[in-house]
Amino acid sequence: MTTTPAPADKLLASRVDFWYGPKQALFDVSLAVPARAVTALIGPSGCGKSTLLRLLNRMNDLIDGTRMTGKVTLDGRDIYAAGASLVDLRRRVGMVFQKSNPFPKSVFENVAYGPRAAGVSDRARLADTAERCLRQAALWDEVRDRLHASALELSGGQQQRLCIARALATGPEVLLMDEPCSALDPKSTQAVEELIGRLKRDYTIVIVTHNMQQAARVSDRTAFFFEGRLVESGATEQVFSRPAHKQTEDYITGRFG
Repeated sequence: MTTTPAPADKLLASRVDFWYGPKQALFDVSLAVPARAVTALIGPSGCGKSTLLRLLNRMNDLIDGTRMTGKVTLDGRDIYAAGASLVDLRRRVGMVFQKSNPFPKSVFENVAYGPRAAGVSDRARLADTAERCLRQAALWDEVRDRLHASALELSGGQQQRLCIARALATGPEVLLMDEPCSALDPKSTQAVEELIGRLKRDYTIVIVTHNMQQAARVSDRTAFFFEGRLVESGATEQVFSRPAHKQTEDYITGRFG
């Protein structure tokens, strides 16, 4: 399956194969991710969707014994090319994990961590960044009087939105989200889903989810994976209402997975 990049594509995976040691996890995957939209990766456990997500900012580089062939580009530039800056890539492509993982620091210091690491020391600038990102993450009104309290005192849903604010503080263009709501209650899940809807005006978002209803609610495009292969991708409405493959239909309707 090949994909021709359109001008609006932010990320493009082309003919990607990937191995964990001797085990191949992805087979000839090509997928275009459009800018300022939400792309959902769906499929049963172990199908390769989280592996592909982590390839988009080279998080799999941290795992010994992995190997990739093919190409992944960001704005047309190969992120795996010799000399490509990992620091720049991780700044431009932020990540939010399945389990909220705030640092054992204050709310403020969690958001200021990235800018500080990038050399920003001006207190007023850090304060402005913290407020802007907490507002973007729909958390400011809940924590404005608790900025110097431990982030670990926040609820699970608040912690996950704090992690989103922390990711935004480095000024990314892309946000990768790996099952960001799987550990949250329904109210917190709704808050994060509404946040994703607002953030896509300014960011390219790729989300891995097992929740079919969530994929249908939040995404503009959906890609269905099975056993390491991309079965089909397209506009979410089309994939859910008129899937091109019976395998996709069976998964979406709950016949397996």
